[in-house]
Amino acid sequence: MRIMIRPERKLYLIPSTLGDTEITKVIPAYNLNIMNTLAHFVVEEERTARRFLIRCGYTGNINTILLYLLNEHTPSSEIPLIFTRTGASDLGLISEAGLPGVADPGALLVQEAHRLNIKVVPLAGPSSLLIALMASGLNGQQFSFNGYLPVKPHERSSRIRFFEKRSETENQSQIFIETPYRNNQLLDALISNLKSSTRLCIAVNLTLNGEWIKTKMIRDWKLIPPPDLKRQPAVFIFQA
Repeated sequence: MRIMIRPERKLYLIPSTLGDTEITKVIPAYNLNIMNTLAHFVVEEERTARRFLIRCGYTGNINTILLYLLNEHTPSSEIPLIFTRTGASDLGLISEAGLPGVADPGALLVQEAHRLNIKVVPLAGPSSLLIALMASGLNGQQFSFNGYLPVKPHERSSRIRFFEKRSETENQSQIFIETPYRNNQLLDALISNLKSSTRLCIAVNLTLNGEWIKTKMIRDWKLIPPPDLKRQPAVFIFQA
């Protein structure tokens, strides 16, 4: 009697570009080959996901692929149902920008995949956080990604000083991101609240046209006109 072995089901974590950069510049050919084997994708936004697949040269029928939404509005109760609806098919999880599961709601889907013993396959690709850290010259052995700072000015100032103290005591780089239209406010707050000897890196438009990365002490940032970062994707890193 021949025993049939069912192939192990997989969840592929598919990085996307950080913007409208050339696909082959940042996405390995191996990833493109994997994408072409899939017909089920979990995405944050259907329109941008289809556009990304088209830019990647997806060879399947873009009109018949099945897309399942997972974003900040998705109830946690919906996440297990994604695996139920896709049957035994392999899935691809596509981030809006960069790596799935990193500053990204896809981490919840990965948790569920582990619970169901579905094989998780991370694919290589661009991470704005790590690219910025690489280029900053700051401590790449001890670092903390802290996400977004508070919007209210007094709360934001308090958190900046808190993280600067942590950086001092733990010799740790502190990494932040912000909604692009609030980048200038965050930069002003960092320059106003950090000590003059603290080093601040600003990394803008990573992997894109207009890429710009500078690290200076706060005392030196204060000597020049601040860059206009409005509506540009940016990463901020400081180390005391």
